[in-house]
Amino acid sequence: MQLRIFLVPAILAVGLEVFAGLASAEVLRVCADPDYLPYSNQAGEGFENKIAEAVGKALGEAVEYTSASYRGRGGFSQFLASTLDAKKCDVVMNIPYGSREELTTRPYYISSYVFVFQKSKNYDLRSMDSPVLKRVKVGFERETPVEDGIKMRGMLPGAVAFDVGGDNSESPVTMLKALESGKVDVMITWQPAISGFLRDYPDLEVVAVPNERAMGAPEQYAFPMSMGVREGDEQLKKQLDEVIARHQAELTSILNDAGVKLYTPESPNSP
Repeated sequence: MQLRIFLVPAILAVGLEVFAGLASAEVLRVCADPDYLPYSNQAGEGFENKIAEAVGKALGEAVEYTSASYRGRGGFSQFLASTLDAKKCDVVMNIPYGSREELTTRPYYISSYVFVFQKSKNYDLRSMDSPVLKRVKVGFERETPVEDGIKMRGMLPGAVAFDVGGDNSESPVTMLKALESGKVDVMITWQPAISGFLRDYPDLEVVAVPNERAMGAPEQYAFPMSMGVREGDEQLKKQLDEVIARHQAELTSILNDAGVKLYTPESPNSP
């Protein structure tokens, strides 16, 4: 009798531990911005939300979000520190492959910075060294490889800087409106940032900025993008790598539906 009295609590304790382990294993804890379309929002309308749902389904897990802003003080690095690194969630859906900040999965898409301009202007834009860029008003996003390229070419004084990635009150659509109003003639930005809005601007041309070795160090404008987990979380990385390998076509379809353009650098030796 005494044995049973002691065994029952023990069995219950073990059972609860197993149940808790199963419960946690059935949830994919995703770190995401609650108000930064076209990436993600609370309504689940962004392409990161759609990718997360597809991954959760493939793993047989429900998706649970931890929300924090990508933007503002500290930017994306602070977002990672306050969410993923703080163990409030376990994966981010969109981070450059090989990032030094987190452990990244195999890439699931490659996209690029792009030149955007009115089709009617028919600019001949093939690289950051295209002569037309010296004659027109250029807009760009701060703290991006484009800003470095513009500085390198002495174009900064005549260019217009946008801080969409650092200002919570701004939407990437602000850059497209600047083109429409004539505030700038050519905008240079990350294509996925404007992907969800381009369908509303059919009069705009979009041309990929190629990686270059024209001046100084190699310039990179096309980037492979991955999912990211905490350093050391090799098990989750492996699971996500397997999902990407098995469901690449589905993930690509989600990106295409969201208007994200996939670009592959012309040369396999591109940086």
